[in-house]
Amino acid sequence: MAAYGTVVVGTDGSDSSFAAVDRAAAVAADADATLVIVCAYFPASKHDVEQAQDVLGDEAYQVVGSAPAEDTLRTARDRAAKAGAAKIDTVPVLGEPVDSLRQVVRDRSADLLVVGNRGLNTLAGRILGSVPSEVARKSGVDVLIVHTT
Repeated sequence: MAAYGTVVVGTDGSDSSFAAVDRAAAVAADADATLVIVCAYFPASKHDVEQAQDVLGDEAYQVVGSAPAEDTLRTARDRAAKAGAAKIDTVPVLGEPVDSLRQVVRDRSADLLVVGNRGLNTLAGRILGSVPSEVARKSGVDVLIVHTT
């Protein structure tokens, strides 16, 4: 019997989070486990999108409300498949990353949660908390924090 049956990984579309997806996919492939890729998001209002477009200029194509969750999950799925994961589910979740990841872990009866280490060793992360430290404290399952930064 494999050590893990269901592996959950969080991604926000950053290079750091995609590195965590790659590692989670490799673990899932080795364990013949199901990989569940989660992207937490808040939809942006038209006003917020327009303001972001003014600030971002040429990079504004990246700000389109909830579409980045779908795009992020599609990219993450493709990466996971290339890394060898065979059973892949994607889950967009409206909400904060820590609560969203914990909920998906519970809903899917996952045995492993994978996150990148971004924010873990920053001053803001130490004072305000970071996704990796919060899920490690609160998830109730094994947590793999991948060195991604």
